[in-house]
Amino acid sequence: MEKKKTTLTYRIIEPIVRAVYPRIQFLGLENKPDEPALYIGNHSQNNGPLSCQFYFPGRKYIWTAGAMFKLKDVPDYAFQDFWSFKPKRSRWLFKIASYLIAPLSVCIFNNADTLPVYRDARGLATFKKTISALQDGADIVIFPEHNCKRSNIIYDFQDKFIDVARLYHKKTGKALPFVPMYIAPKLKQVHLGKPTYFNPDAPMDEERERIRQYLMTEIEAIAYTLPAHTVVPYRNIPRKDYPQNTPLEAKPHEETCG
Repeated sequence: MEKKKTTLTYRIIEPIVRAVYPRIQFLGLENKPDEPALYIGNHSQNNGPLSCQFYFPGRKYIWTAGAMFKLKDVPDYAFQDFWSFKPKRSRWLFKIASYLIAPLSVCIFNNADTLPVYRDARGLATFKKTISALQDGADIVIFPEHNCKRSNIIYDFQDKFIDVARLYHKKTGKALPFVPMYIAPKLKQVHLGKPTYFNPDAPMDEERERIRQYLMTEIEAIAYTLPAHTVVPYRNIPRKDYPQNTPLEAKPHEETCG
């Protein structure tokens, strides 16, 4: 897959953002497969993408919502995804912010190590580019949480990204590894768990669910073994409502969607 040519504006912005964002340590590197893999993590708001953009060990591409690549699409998506759960009295301010960040978003996401992801017919192009990147030796980073709470650690994972493994096996004959990844910005750490491998002989529906559940369970397990810390959740909720990483707060499979 051909490397992106970055603009001058991005080459000025990127080191500034890198300088102000805390340095993140990747741990559990013994779990990193020798071959290209999908790395699946909790979004942790903007911390997941930033941690991996700056400090991921090796070549990678990060799946990113396609709406963040076009100026006209950014404001609505950014407000809904980042700030719609802010207190009502301050939402007007974040609505303005969603327009202000649009030019910066377009610059960053069109130049960073990203792959646009779409939920329409263009989704096939995402899969093709992903497989091309894997064949070229790059890893793929995906944050598949959506607005459906699973526990104090993560929100529920979507599962269609797992279909990449089926297409990859069909093209290469190889079983794609899925590596669970827990982002803990308050500890300034990212932890990699043990991978699971796609089983091409299993029914696809069953394999999607097996891999999805494995990844969520492993990420929770990693979080619970770490020193006490505040979890930065998927939703951009008030900071006073951020959970802690104690298993006593966990209620796996009691999903709350909204």
